[in-house]
Amino acid sequence: MHITEIYKSLQGESSWAGLPCVFIRLTGCNLRCSWCDSEYTFSGGTRRDVGEVFEAALALFPADSPQLKLVEITGGEPLLQEKEVCELMQRLLDAGCTVLLETSGERPLTNVPRDVNKIVDVKCPDSGEGGRFHFANLEILVPWDEVKFVIASRADYEFARDFTRQHALAGRVAEILFSPAFRKDAVGSRSSANCMVDPLDLANWILADDLPVRLGLQLHKYIWDPATKGV
Repeated sequence: MHITEIYKSLQGESSWAGLPCVFIRLTGCNLRCSWCDSEYTFSGGTRRDVGEVFEAALALFPADSPQLKLVEITGGEPLLQEKEVCELMQRLLDAGCTVLLETSGERPLTNVPRDVNKIVDVKCPDSGEGGRFHFANLEILVPWDEVKFVIASRADYEFARDFTRQHALAGRVAEILFSPAFRKDAVGSRSSANCMVDPLDLANWILADDLPVRLGLQLHKYIWDPATKGV
């Protein structure tokens, strides 16, 4: 496997936000979203076998700890390494971990183990990668999965709103996440001023349209310097 980093932090996004989590960040992505905050994963990294990655992740949990063993597989795009990633996720599940997969929605989800909690992006127009969603994935989603829209403008919001309604997402998944895009050049200031859409505006739009969605903020961008890696 090609790995950028393995570390423990607080989960910053999704319905799991705020919980301690081990992150396995893979190298490589076939998309180039305009607001991407993990461009450092596009190249570099190190080669590690599945067993080594599995052991490194488990080693970050205290021995005999009763805490939830929450692990997120992220990237880049993890499913570019589908065979190895699916094997790793199944091993983590078998070891009693709760496994999250953060994926762009562009890659087929067919071979992802059913018990994985999939957090699936639908790219909005201002990402520069709109229209890349793999629509067959809608039929693979299960009730504990989540769908996420990263929103950089009112046009993105309207796209996300309409997609949510047209595809009856509220009846398919546990959570529909609307998250304001964060400026990728943000440094120092831990403030919503770095959001490309004011969270207050996004909240008001959601309320005005009575959408069954969750407003999500990237907690790690408010706890640490937004440019900090490995958090």
